Amino acid sequence: MSQDNTGRLYLERQVTLARVVIAALSLVALLETSVAPVRRASVVFLEAYLLVALAEALAERFVGASRFRIPLAVDFAVLAVFVYLTPSVSAFWFLFLFTVFALATRGNSRAMLALVGVATVGIIARVAVEQPFRWQSIWHWIAIGSGTLVSGLCMGFLGAREREHLGRQEFLEKITGLLQFDHGLAESIRQVLGELALTFECEQACLAILDDELERLFVWRVRAGELGAGGAETLAQSRSDTFLFDCLEITMEWEFKNGSSQGFGWDRRTGVRLRVPAPPDSTREEFGARSLLAVTMESGGRPAGRVLLVNPQPSRGRFSAADLRWLEQIVRHVGPPLENVFVMRSLRARAVESERSRISRDLHDGILQTLLSLKIQLEVLRRKLPQKPEQACAELASLQKTVQEESDELRRMVTDLRPLRVESADMRELMYGFAERFRSEQGMAIDLFIEDRNLRLPDRICRELFQIYREALHNVKKHAHASHVVVKLEQDEANVFLFVDDNGQGFSFSGRYRSEELDQLRLGPISIKERTRSVGGTLTVESNPGHGARLTVEIPLN
Repeated sequence: MSQDNTGRLYLERQVTLARVVIAALSLVALLETSVAPVRRASVVFLEAYLLVALAEALAERFVGASRFRIPLAVDFAVLAVFVYLTPSVSAFWFLFLFTVFALATRGNSRAMLALVGVATVGIIARVAVEQPFRWQSIWHWIAIGSGTLVSGLCMGFLGAREREHLGRQEFLEKITGLLQFDHGLAESIRQVLGELALTFECEQACLAILDDELERLFVWRVRAGELGAGGAETLAQSRSDTFLFDCLEITMEWEFKNGSSQGFGWDRRTGVRLRVPAPPDSTREEFGARSLLAVTMESGGRPAGRVLLVNPQPSRGRFSAADLRWLEQIVRHVGPPLENVFVMRSLRARAVESERSRISRDLHDGILQTLLSLKIQLEVLRRKLPQKPEQACAELASLQKTVQEESDELRRMVTDLRPLRVESADMRELMYGFAERFRSEQGMAIDLFIEDRNLRLPDRICRELFQIYREALHNVKKHAHASHVVVKLEQDEANVFLFVDDNGQGFSFSGRYRSEELDQLRLGPISIKERTRSVGGTLTVESNPGHGARLTVEIPLN
């Protein structure tokens, strides 16, 4: 798995620090464990190597990304020279294990294995040359060689695991970054499935989600290397066995071969191995499957769908248990952000539906009713005109005034439908500007108080808050018939609050209710409730029929 710049830099820092520590340990081992007299040259040589390694580490710590980097070729040379100079096998082992670790973290597996083999042979030869030959010495040579070989391979394994772990963390971050609400649900899922198909080298990746509310099955499929954007197939719930199988609690791999099939898997909750049932025949026919992986995806803490990887490429052979565990880890990691995208999509759909309902209701109760009234009055005037022309002219002037008022109302509605770009720096000026226009056009007294001159709000909250403010004033004018409104905007470290008080008729109910209670009782301004909920806020309505009402909007900043 390829490493990006951040990953490579992290591994380089690990190697840099390890070089200093290992060089120091090697020097201690040389001075403390050598039975034979220690050559001065070996001590000076090792001290020089330690100083250079320490200089590199300090430069990286205080200067940043250091241009001075000790290449691995220098470590090889140091190791080769030191095996000749040192009388201590222990001191050599430290440098040997460091070099193996450095090679493994850089992905040089062949060079690492070659070094382990050469070092094992070299250390045996070194000990054999220094000691007189005896048959009993052979066991000593075998023990030293085995220790060198096993320790080298284990250190190489640790380095490779470190590299693999870092690569997987980067992959999880990358695949999570693809799940963005702004990209859209279909595009986000398509990109994630495409990455899975490429990573596991399979022909096809599939996500199937069962929506119990709609009683429908939604299926997304992507083939490796596929570029075109594709939406979900909407299937009947009866097709769920094909994509979800009988039991969603089993993580499984299955292979169809020579008219028979076999597989393995485990309980996804406990990890205990199970005898897994074969997938339905319809699954094999649907995908043309020869081999597949199936992992359950959760939604709201319960199983809701499957991620399927179908048919590995011939170059990689069959899927393994390690592949299945890695896929299970990926699905568990992307499950919550994917669920968030689903929730945000649902909230947006509800907000759009609510806004369309509000527009429909406003048109029906306002302009359409006025047009119907105009039609009736014009018909009456048409009949009255020959007998009473003066009275007809007066009524026509009244109708003209009504048409002008409705034109102004329609213009306002069209203006309100235009997309707004409201930023924190402009919020104060926009609110005061709208209050001034509303005051002059509607003839209503408005007092606006904004406590903090330097609002610090995310742009999305600013946009929704301004829409709520504007909608609340129009509702007061249209439904409350108030003569005075007081609006207050304030902010603390955690929340922003909007208060709207009027002296109008109030709502049809009496008391103080929060959003959830308003939903249960089917009360309150629908559009304002949905806008508040879309940014994680809470709406509270306090009504006193005949004496006005108070709206309180509380939105968390985090």
